[in-house]
Amino acid sequence: MANDYTKITEQLQKYGTVQGIMKYINKESLKEQHKKQEKGKAVGIDDVTKEEYGEKLDDNIEELLGRMKKFAYRPQSTRRVYIPKEGSKKQRPISIPTYEDKLVQGNMAEILEQIYEPIFLNTSYGFRPGKSCHDAIDRLDKIIMRGKVNYVVDADIKGFFENVDHEWLMKFLGKTIEDKNFLRLVKRFLKAGIMEGARKLETDKGTPQGGLISPILANVYLHYVLDLWFKVKIQRNCTGEAYIVRYADDFVCCFEKEEEARDFYEQLKERLAKFGLEIAEEKSKIIKFGKRSNGSKESFDFLGIRHINGKNRKGNYKLVHKTSKKKMKVKKQKVRT
Repeated sequence: MANDYTKITEQLQKYGTVQGIMKYINKESLKEQHKKQEKGKAVGIDDVTKEEYGEKLDDNIEELLGRMKKFAYRPQSTRRVYIPKEGSKKQRPISIPTYEDKLVQGNMAEILEQIYEPIFLNTSYGFRPGKSCHDAIDRLDKIIMRGKVNYVVDADIKGFFENVDHEWLMKFLGKTIEDKNFLRLVKRFLKAGIMEGARKLETDKGTPQGGLISPILANVYLHYVLDLWFKVKIQRNCTGEAYIVRYADDFVCCFEKEEEARDFYEQLKERLAKFGLEIAEEKSKIIKFGKRSNGSKESFDFLGIRHINGKNRKGNYKLVHKTSKKKMKVKKQKVRT
């Protein structure tokens, strides 16, 4: 690794905040990011490839760092492309940064990871080192099988990545990061805009999918909007058991008591609305689920797996898994292709 991040850890432990982190964007770390980039990937609006940038790598990085020191570096607009959305006829918008911006974003994402990994809660799994979809599903299974779970709130956030509020995100980052230059750089990436053909779209909200920095910014946002709120306001005020498992913007909440599950669902709507988000009501539901569901036929999908109430050969409760209909449809389409 190009940088030694021990001082970040020391600052966090001593002060709870970090300063002077722009120094971690340097020649060695940018060259390290260059090594990590895959060949043959889609290019941004400047059409520069990894190979072309690498022909004069040292000169290009020196020139980039010179602009950064003068505060003259401004990320370019991303290039909007559409890819098929799995299990749907819809298309997913992806925003491709220029190659130079990929290097800077990758470096920044690495710094943010060092800052926030000690802060994030163990209830979140998406886009985090050492945590996977399988880990999230395993955790959810253990909660349902071992905990007093009778109700599941299966909620979906409508267009999360497109609706992240920039001002709130910057406030959240400012709770831990006191380096104004680094925060200014994050904001410039958020405001860089999107080129769709010959038309430039302003980005006054959202963190475009496709950017290397977007996943961790999304985790920071939902850490404060959802994870901490659930722990401090929901769990502590429930008289029964309550749990949350989140993978990126996909999450499931489990409750012992029906009234507390329903109360949470109403509070969730208000909580998300405060931060510019809303529930996709047609995709969200509260269901009776778990050991004491009395044979309920209800089920829910989480990360491509359908969770179903079932019984083993002895007639005892068993959590049954099947590939979700949406995931199965995708697999069948791939087989046909």
